[in-house]
Amino acid sequence: MSNSDFLFTSESVSEGHPDKVSDRVSDAIVDAFLAADPLSRVACETLCTTNRIILAGEVRGPESLVDAGGNVNKGKMEELARQAVKSIGYEQDGFHWQHADVAVHLHGQSSDIAMGVDASGNKDEGAGDQGIMFGYACTETESLMPAPIHLSHGILHSMAAARHSGAAPGLLPDSKSQVTLRYVEGKPVGATSVVVSTQHTENLSQGDIREIVRPHVESVLPDGWMCPEDEFYVNPTGRFVIGGPDGDAGLTGRKIIVDTYGGAAPHGGGAFSGKDPTKVDRSAAYAARYLAKNVVAAGIADGCTIQLAYAIGVSKPLSVYVDTHGTGEVDEARLVKTLCEMVDLSPRGIREHLQLSRPIYERTAAYGHFGRNPEDDGGFSWEKTDLAAALKSAF
Repeated sequence: MSNSDFLFTSESVSEGHPDKVSDRVSDAIVDAFLAADPLSRVACETLCTTNRIILAGEVRGPESLVDAGGNVNKGKMEELARQAVKSIGYEQDGFHWQHADVAVHLHGQSSDIAMGVDASGNKDEGAGDQGIMFGYACTETESLMPAPIHLSHGILHSMAAARHSGAAPGLLPDSKSQVTLRYVEGKPVGATSVVVSTQHTENLSQGDIREIVRPHVESVLPDGWMCPEDEFYVNPTGRFVIGGPDGDAGLTGRKIIVDTYGGAAPHGGGAFSGKDPTKVDRSAAYAARYLAKNVVAAGIADGCTIQLAYAIGVSKPLSVYVDTHGTGEVDEARLVKTLCEMVDLSPRGIREHLQLSRPIYERTAAYGHFGRNPEDDGGFSWEKTDLAAALKSAF
């Protein structure tokens, strides 16, 4: 095979996967703080295991949630955790939204961190941490996402909708998918294998689950893309009854490749969930995707990777890098300059441009932070292509 002919695989995990349960709980905490005070600071980590949920981290916000002494309203935090788990659908002996033990170890934000991040005098708001963030877009799908991760998410999203509606009562919350696509001359042409593992009720056999899952795969894959029957793997271990946090412990931030581009683009390393938008791990990754998507939507490149770099307490990005992978029709140095003129890439500028200081994050915790549709209340604002016309005109 030439370099343009290859196989590429991406995976997704459902909202009921243990790590995604943790992400959901952490983002529920973020939303509660931002709903009460848009200037709140949150860094919340969650651990889930058999009938146990543990919250830890640093917060700053209104007195209804954390007092001046840094004491957190533990009752409210526990309620938020339980409601998040209930929404996912966990009512099992080993993990039940109502019966799990919830321990809250959140406390007030470090004054040293606050000093570096907060605006004061002539100092603008600084980045909440150092780090590098990447954004990516390509023309493989209508959402301008890589096809393997887009399809992997779609399969699980379809199954979850059927579970929640009651159309597939035998399915339980924990599941994973994996799609391998064949690329010819750099473009995806079909699936060579599909793997789906899903938790299920005890009365169903492996064959039963295979036929429950099949229509969800076939409806998500484009016509003619279904893999050969012997490469369609459903619950390959044969049985998946014990799942979720009862089967495996979950932690916030362990599915960063699932959250982004399925391995088709670089990742700076930082997780998103549990962090308020002053944390550039989250907001700058959203901004980088926003810029990359608008570049591709403008038709000036078929693929675009953008890297942003920051230092804690410093407002301006240390570097802005653009790579159009040989598909660009414009000078990349000029493109960097134009993008920086269009969007203020300081933490404050990103937050204000994309209006990120709103309770819009719990919905991002599963099925990817990218490739979603912008919502009326500001959710997924980084998926808008409102810069595309101006970019096209500029070049």
